[in-house]
Amino acid sequence: MSVAVLLTSREPPRPARVPGDVRLAEVLGALSHALDMTEGQSPGHGLRCCWIGLHIGQAIGLRAAELGDLYYALLLKDLGCSSNAARICALYLADDRGFKHDFKLVGDGLPQALRFVLSHTGLKAGFAERVRAIVAIVQNGGEIARDLIETRCQRGADIARRMRFSEAVASGIRDLDEHWDGGGKPLGLRGEAISLFARIALLAQVVDVFHTSAGEAGAVAELRRRRGIWFDPALVDAFVRISLDRGFWTGLTSPDLEAALFDLEPGQRRVALDDGYLDDIAAAFAQVVDAKSPFTHGHSQRVALFAVMTADRLGLSPERRRWLRRAALLHDIGKLGVSNQVLDKAGPLDDAEWAQMRTHPGAGAAILSRIDAFAGMARVAAGHHERLDGRGYPSGLKGEAIDLETRIVSVADVFDALTAERPYRAAMPPEQAFAIMERDAGTAFDPACLAALREAVAAFDSFDHATGSPT
Repeated sequence: MSVAVLLTSREPPRPARVPGDVRLAEVLGALSHALDMTEGQSPGHGLRCCWIGLHIGQAIGLRAAELGDLYYALLLKDLGCSSNAARICALYLADDRGFKHDFKLVGDGLPQALRFVLSHTGLKAGFAERVRAIVAIVQNGGEIARDLIETRCQRGADIARRMRFSEAVASGIRDLDEHWDGGGKPLGLRGEAISLFARIALLAQVVDVFHTSAGEAGAVAELRRRRGIWFDPALVDAFVRISLDRGFWTGLTSPDLEAALFDLEPGQRRVALDDGYLDDIAAAFAQVVDAKSPFTHGHSQRVALFAVMTADRLGLSPERRRWLRRAALLHDIGKLGVSNQVLDKAGPLDDAEWAQMRTHPGAGAAILSRIDAFAGMARVAAGHHERLDGRGYPSGLKGEAIDLETRIVSVADVFDALTAERPYRAAMPPEQAFAIMERDAGTAFDPACLAALREAVAAFDSFDHATGSPT
C-alpha cells in the first residue's frame, strides 16, 4: 500500500465516546496502572488505595467536594514515583522496582532500615563495590532518604498542578511521606500540619501493601503498631471500624473493583475532557515516563515534535497531527515497568534484560487500551519497535500491518535516540543519525516518513528563531 493511500484510508480509530463524555476517573484509573508498575506494586494498587481511602473519607464525614479531591489524590499519589528511580538504582545498586516494593514492607525504626539496606544493596555487585555502597548509605542515609522523597513528592505535586488539579490534591501528593509524629520526610511535618489527604493516602497505601502480603489481620495489626507514630490516631480508629464490614474487604478484592470505584459518587463527576485537557494529561504522563531515566529527559516531548513535523510534511490534517502528538507523547509509557538497571545500563543487554525491555510496548498498549479517549493510540505504543521487514518486536509485524502513524513515531523515536546522549555513547549529529537510518530505509523504516523528517529537520535548522524567518 502506498503512502498516499495510507494517508487517505488509515484514519486513527475514533474513541467509543467523544472526549467530553469520558469520565476523568476512567482516564486516571487506567493511568494509575502505569504508576503501579514503576512502584513495583501489584496491578491495581492505586485503585485499591482509592477504595480504601474513600471509605475512610466517608467514615470521617468529608463533604462531597472533599471526597472528589481525595479521590484524585489517591489515584495520583505516586505521580512523582519515576523521578527517583534512577538514583535508587545507582545508590543501592539494585533493581528500583523490587527495591521500592520491598521497602514499603519495612517497619518503623533504625534496626529494620539497616537490615533492609544490608539485604537489598548491591547483591549482584562485586564485594568491594557493595561495601562502598553500604558504607555511603549508612553514613548519609538520612540525607539520601530525604532527597529521594523530596524529589518524588515535589515532582508529583507539580505534575498534578499541570494536570489542572486543585492545591488540595497537590498537597496530598506532596505530603505523602510525612508522619504524624514528625518523623517523616522531607519536611518533618507533624500532626494536622500534614495534608489530610496525604494522611489518608499513606494509611491506605500501608493497608494495601500489608493486606497483599499478610492478609486482613496483618494490615489492621500494622496500622495499630504505627498508630500515633506514622498515622493520625483518628484515621486508624476509623479504618478499624471499617475493617469490621465484610463488604469492604469483598469489594477490595473484587475483580470488578475498578467499575465499582467509577460508580462511586466522586467517579461519577464529569469534567470537560476537551482536546486541550487530553493534551495536558498526555503531556503530564510523558513527563512521568521521561523522568524514569536521566538519558530520556525530554525524549517523549521531542519524539512528539519530530512526529508532528514529519506528519505536517506528509500532509496529515491538523486533527490527525494533534492525535499523533498525544500518541507520540505516550508511546513509551510501558517503560515505567522496566528496571533502571536495564534502561540505564552502559553495556550491552543480556538475554534476560532484552526480554524485560521487549515487554514495554505491550505493557504500554495494555494501559492505553483501557482508556476510550486513548485506545487508538495503543497500536502506536505496541508497534513503535516493529520493522517493515518483520524483524521488529514484540509481534514481528510486517509491511502494511504497521500503520502510518506508527511508522512516523518509529522514525521520530529512533532519530531522537540517536541524536540524544545515551549511557553507552554520546549524542550524534543529525546528519550522522540520518545516514545510519537511511541504511535501513525500506527494511526498518518507511522511506517516505524518513525523507519527510529529514526535510522537516533541515527546514527547522534553516529557520532563524530570533527573526522568525528562514535564513
